Amino acid sequence: MKYVWGTATHVGRVRDGNEDSLFPGESGASDGPAILMVADGMGGAVAGEVASSLAVEAASEAGAEDDVSPEQRVLEANNAVVAATKEDSSLTGMGTTMTLVRLNPDSTADFAHVGDSRAYLLRGETLTRLTTDHTLVRELLDLGRITEEEAEHHPHRHLITRVLGLGPVGVDTFTLDLEAGDRLLLCSDGLTDMVSDFTLEKLLAAGEGVDPTAWALVEQANTAGGLDNTTVLVIDVAE
Repeated sequence: MKYVWGTATHVGRVRDGNEDSLFPGESGASDGPAILMVADGMGGAVAGEVASSLAVEAASEAGAEDDVSPEQRVLEANNAVVAATKEDSSLTGMGTTMTLVRLNPDSTADFAHVGDSRAYLLRGETLTRLTTDHTLVRELLDLGRITEEEAEHHPHRHLITRVLGLGPVGVDTFTLDLEAGDRLLLCSDGLTDMVSDFTLEKLLAAGEGVDPTAWALVEQANTAGGLDNTTVLVIDVAE
């Protein structure tokens, strides 16, 4: 298999700075292995940017061909953010999400995930959410205490229950078998807070290339209000 990806990141229409980070920082292609990730920092404009950039740097430091699992990469990212807060008390409380994928030569993808950034799979014209948000609202949904409609407007919908940088953390991991024609999306919640899964599905299935699709998603988020930074990685799987 060959993997082709496009990237896009934008500050949005409200924020002064971009607290998101991604890797790689530009479009590219590979037969695998390849490491790609999105991180969304928090803890104030400066601290959030520091957290996400430190995390991405630590998780990508080992080369894609090194025998470092996606889970271990995310744990190394967590260690880097924790260490930074210990060295500089002004950064205390900063954290970041991370959604990371390793694309393998054998047509599989290994994921590691913490927080409320997301990964999706478009197969044919059907979009499937691959990751679970680590949020209070997601936990309430799973317990049946609120409905999907209530979740959309819940006052604590942005309260994250698992994040890198605050201490030991559990990492969700899974492996996906890929098929030619599949399209993967990694994104920060600046996209998914503004754009419904239905609209994501339509834009991803529109037949455009990875770069135009990535920027179309960002534009859609900004058209809907652009209340947060938006970062997107679109990955195509080809023969």
